[in-house]
Amino acid sequence: MVKLNILFIINPISGGKEKLKIPAIIDANLDRSKFNPNFSFTEYVGHAAEIAEEAANKNFDVIVAVGGDGTINEIAGKVMQQDKILGVIPFGSGNGLARFLKIPMNTAKSIQVINQMKVKKIDTGTFNGKFFFNMAGMGFDAHISSVFVGNKKRGLTGYLKLGLKEMINYKPETYNLTIDGVSYTRKAFVVSVANSSQYGNNAHVSPKASITDGLLDVCVVKSFPLYKIPLLAYQMLSASTDQSAMVEIIRGKDIHISRPADAAIHIDGEPYFMGKEIAVTVSPLSLNVIVPAD
Repeated sequence: MVKLNILFIINPISGGKEKLKIPAIIDANLDRSKFNPNFSFTEYVGHAAEIAEEAANKNFDVIVAVGGDGTINEIAGKVMQQDKILGVIPFGSGNGLARFLKIPMNTAKSIQVINQMKVKKIDTGTFNGKFFFNMAGMGFDAHISSVFVGNKKRGLTGYLKLGLKEMINYKPETYNLTIDGVSYTRKAFVVSVANSSQYGNNAHVSPKASITDGLLDVCVVKSFPLYKIPLLAYQMLSASTDQSAMVEIIRGKDIHISRPADAAIHIDGEPYFMGKEIAVTVSPLSLNVIVPAD
């Protein structure tokens, strides 16, 4: 059997979790009859993309993101462009895409998934040409991402505390949406464009989302009174937002979003700044990713 060359790109700070022991755990669990492993640690924002591009241009067959959705985002774009295979070992704060793909949160078990080498093609999206693989959006969640990036207390608890603090003063905005030629005007707290169903930590905004249907789910979280926060949280955690009066989900593939001003957006949980006009596209079945065997 010809062994596959596999590179593990490890983000040492994602999710605030220690990862110096990861190579040893991989060594103990990886099937060496199938793989020749290599390891690389990122040192700064954007470094994962640089490493992945270099690896994809060499003779690496599989490139594994060891981190969260932001790390996956940096790596997956390069993997997709070179038609290589993406693996995931979840180590982020939310791990939205990994959870959706049913990749185990346990490191040893996620390595066993890689050993099985079941590869699936999934859809990918862009926000003004910038790739996303799990979720992108604007409004309150993007605002929180931009504030949270400087917060040292990463993880779900830190995110929730910051969210409640910021929510009190946040004002919903009016968005003009064009989805497959149909126009909508909505006053919204959040506009999320979902490839998978969830932000992370099993908080589902679009429970029926598919990563293989060639469509993206535009999820409009309407303006709501603060006393309904517990209800919305329950609906997200119980994967029932598609039945919520506070959430409208519109599927499409040719999407344009217009908003009042330039502002924050998030792409796979990472904050960016973009203009008033956002063009959203989907590329069906464009990324090869390792998933658990049935």
